[in-house]
Amino acid sequence: MADKKTSVPGKADALLVEILTEELPPKSLKLLSEVFADRVFNSLVHSNLNFRVPGIRVFATPRRLGILLPQIHAGAPDRPQEVMGPSAKAPPGAVAGFARKHGVAVDQLQQVDTPKGKVFACKTVVPGDRLDTVLGSIVKDALKRLPISKMMRWGDGEAQFARPVHGLIMMHGSRVVPGEVLGLESGNQTFGHRFLGSGRITIRNADGYEQTLLKSGKVIVDFAARRNEIINKINYLCGTSREPVATDALYDEITALVEAPSVYEGQFSTEFLEVPEECLILSMQQHQKYVPLRDKNTGKLLPRFLFVSNIETKQPGDIIHGNERVLRARLSDAKFFYDQDRKARLEARVPPLANVVYLNKLGSQLERVERVQLLAGEIAREIGADSQFAERAAWLTKADLLTDMVGEFPELQGVMGRYYALHDGEPEAVAGAIESHYRPRFAGDALPADAVGAAVALADKLDTLAGLFGIGQVPTGDRDPFGLRRAALGVIRILTERELPLPLDKLVNAAFGGFKDKTKIGDAHTDLESFIYDRLSGYYKDKGYSTLEVESVVSMRPTRIDLVSRQLEAVRAFGRLPEAVSLAAANKRVVNILKQAEAKGESFAGVSRDELKEPAERALYEALAAASEKAIPLFKQGDFTGYLKTFSILKAPVDAFFDSIMVMAENREVRKSRLALLAELREQMNRVADISKLAA
Repeated sequence: MADKKTSVPGKADALLVEILTEELPPKSLKLLSEVFADRVFNSLVHSNLNFRVPGIRVFATPRRLGILLPQIHAGAPDRPQEVMGPSAKAPPGAVAGFARKHGVAVDQLQQVDTPKGKVFACKTVVPGDRLDTVLGSIVKDALKRLPISKMMRWGDGEAQFARPVHGLIMMHGSRVVPGEVLGLESGNQTFGHRFLGSGRITIRNADGYEQTLLKSGKVIVDFAARRNEIINKINYLCGTSREPVATDALYDEITALVEAPSVYEGQFSTEFLEVPEECLILSMQQHQKYVPLRDKNTGKLLPRFLFVSNIETKQPGDIIHGNERVLRARLSDAKFFYDQDRKARLEARVPPLANVVYLNKLGSQLERVERVQLLAGEIAREIGADSQFAERAAWLTKADLLTDMVGEFPELQGVMGRYYALHDGEPEAVAGAIESHYRPRFAGDALPADAVGAAVALADKLDTLAGLFGIGQVPTGDRDPFGLRRAALGVIRILTERELPLPLDKLVNAAFGGFKDKTKIGDAHTDLESFIYDRLSGYYKDKGYSTLEVESVVSMRPTRIDLVSRQLEAVRAFGRLPEAVSLAAANKRVVNILKQAEAKGESFAGVSRDELKEPAERALYEALAAASEKAIPLFKQGDFTGYLKTFSILKAPVDAFFDSIMVMAENREVRKSRLALLAELREQMNRVADISKLAA
């Protein structure tokens, strides 16, 4: 055996990596920094240069991605390794060559047993990775694998990244780790804020990076700290009487635009408050990254806004006036669109939808509206809603697509339809349904507030699903360009959370009925139902039900989606009974026996007590009859928990039956009667759920 000393890890110290760039895409900066840090960290762990020591710091500003890792070793420990060589029966020359390759004498080789017989083996030591050797490759690989949609080149080199890169720091403690990334050699110098920093900045130690950049560069390099600084300043300016109108996504984007945030307040003319506040908020947030303000007491939007600047000044007048001037132009456009749109009634915009293509194979938006109108009326009648309101709302749902405001702000589809409908004198229920027919638009979004809105929303989503499934545009993998998963989940949420007693199969058939001969791809009806049941399974798993519980109910393809939650609660309650495990296993056995019998062509319809001769089979028959007599009324009343619990008395007779009865008897009549008894057991016990699915 080679006598080689195993090395110990090199000195542990903090590791700093910074990539200095031109301004990075603000919407993806947070994600890029997190993915970059994660990939570098995991690679260092894989190289045994870090042993998952907590305390990783992730840095991100518009001009840099950075990471600070504690306890990174300069070198990883060497690893002992046993290398298998030629067979013990191999020629001496082959054995000598193997020994020479690994730097040992032949007499230092060992013979070890393997599944293929004895072989020569050499115990050697694999040198551990060295930080100086691998860090450059680790950083390169991490940058290459970032989720960047469009890469850029710069200068004369071949390097590519989201934006041109101008600096690279790789430091282990106070030492620069040599390496080259994107054509740049690592060093210990960077730059701070473009205008407020003191030029080139030297980092003396990895641990001092953050404070050095703050002091000399005027940069808050930690994304979370900078975000908190912005929010605190905004809340301070709001005081006790006002509140900011901002989302987490807006705060993230603003944070990604500045390195040294200062917050200032501007105002706009009250005349713009005549425009729907959704338009004003969208103009300020989306186009300008401003934070609108709302009065805490009245809830009304105020003619004031806050904005975050990357420059701090004691005389911000020019900055404020410049931002007010830009916003005035934006809001003037919005007011112009709003005034122009109201000159034409919403219903006058419906016929021109004939010139707007919905999908080539599915006709125009007008044809779509006509289908949704019929389906919405049918659904409204089924749930006791005003069918005239539902049909009127459905007729007007897509009219706002032809307005100037929605043309400028597509996110306001439905919202503007509601405002214009109210302006035209349409009933509140109609206007509300126009807005809410897109709901729920995302996870956690509110549902339509009333039955009319629910009918129109269901009709719109079912028409979309049926049409696209009918022409074969089915989601595959992660691709879902038409949002069909979202539409299916919307149908499930409306039926479930509004407890609408609408059979799914009838809804799907009605939706396909509107297309006549336009949808002809395979068995689209069944495929669509299966797609919805798949989403239903995910919906309830997300609510905390186990896979077995969900499968026991959804595998039966329940037509009443609104009852599934009660069925699952019944299954959960049944599962807590001491008899549950035994009965689930027995049901699984019953299912398998009947499946095999059906495959052999056995017939076993109907069971009669007179045909059952053995005591165990008669006892099971009588116990099943008694339980069913009590359970069926409970099922009809919707007491699914009581229904399932009633069958707990069957444990003993079921166990006795399987202990003493041979189901597949040689006598055909005996076999038929026993199979019929088991078929009756399966039918009676599994109206709420397939209990056999609960057996592990």
